[in-house]
Amino acid sequence: MSEPQPSKPTTPASNGNRKLLLTSVLLFLLLVGAAWFAYWFLVGRNYQSTDDAYVAGNVIQITPQVNGTVVEINADDTDFVPQGKVLIRLDPTDADFALKQAEAELAQAVRQARTLYSNDEVLIANINQSKAELAQTKTEASNAQEDLQRRESVISSGAVSTEELQHAQTALSNALSAKSAAESSLAGLQQQLLSSRAQTDGTSVDTHPSVQVAAAHVREAYLARARCDITAPAAGQVAKRGVQIGQRIQTGAPLMAIVPLDQVWVDANFKEVQLRRMRINQPVDLRADIYGNKVQYSGHVVGLGAGTGAAFSLLPAQNATGNWIKIVQRIPVRVELDKEQLKTHPLRVGLSMQAEINVTDDSGKLLTDAVRTTPISTTAQMDSQAAAAEVLVKQIIRNNLGRAVSGAVAETKAGKS
Repeated sequence: MSEPQPSKPTTPASNGNRKLLLTSVLLFLLLVGAAWFAYWFLVGRNYQSTDDAYVAGNVIQITPQVNGTVVEINADDTDFVPQGKVLIRLDPTDADFALKQAEAELAQAVRQARTLYSNDEVLIANINQSKAELAQTKTEASNAQEDLQRRESVISSGAVSTEELQHAQTALSNALSAKSAAESSLAGLQQQLLSSRAQTDGTSVDTHPSVQVAAAHVREAYLARARCDITAPAAGQVAKRGVQIGQRIQTGAPLMAIVPLDQVWVDANFKEVQLRRMRINQPVDLRADIYGNKVQYSGHVVGLGAGTGAAFSLLPAQNATGNWIKIVQRIPVRVELDKEQLKTHPLRVGLSMQAEINVTDDSGKLLTDAVRTTPISTTAQMDSQAAAAEVLVKQIIRNNLGRAVSGAVAETKAGKS
């Protein structure tokens, strides 16, 4: 029986294929890694992105300035309202009564002021008459004095009788008494004029203090009546309407909100490590989840927040107590959107956004040092109400002035002479 021949050791062909495969995979990974590094170094490191971004905007709270009962509601959620539209009407009955009373008080104050100026004119006329009477009594007293002196000079010669001399003395005494009475009357009238001038000097009817007080009451009552019609201070979409017909509301109670959707912006919250090269005015590309990747917004950085969200939270973290775990903080970055793009594709407050900032040019400012010189927003609604109140006050004064009181203005010129 023949013995079996020993087999020769052989290297399987599969080992060579395995090495080739592993080498190929390694080379592919190296190439992918090199390409990724090149992309990151040349492109990727110049962009910082986050999906922790949300649309923000001005939410204008509509609150009453006076107490009242709601009798009319002219706007509801999702409605667009222009600036100045009457949103809510309150029962104006009490305000109407108060306004009528204030108007009557102003009219009465104007007429009383006119009376003061008229009294001045009367006193001036009386003073002028008293001056004329005084001048006459002085003349009569002088004549009586001369008659007495002539008679006294010839009494010794018997040219005049003693009775005639006594009559001359009596006439002089009466003339002097009349002169003294005229002087006293003139002094009394002048004192009355001074007292009257204390109430009118340096003013006119419309600027008299009593008229001004009554005019202030009219303005106050008019504004209270005008504020029964609660108007929109700005144009926008209505949201959060909570007021109902017949509701008794108090000053400052929130009734609804108006959101101007043409004034929205994006607050993008970036991690601390992403802020190293972030600067003001850097361009930003944004996408909204509501439109997807088909719509892209262009914007730019207008400012970085002054602190993290944790620093301004209602209950800030106390990291100095107990065990501590580091949590990466985020800083809100405000991004201004293109107005024309917002018109084409409007956004709503609170929508989710994806923001990517191009930080290639990091030569800009990290913090703005510009001082704002214009208001962020403004409304002329309150100014128009105050202007209308002023028109009403002037009309009431004009209607109660009667004929011109120019003599009252010129009163004192004659009196001071």
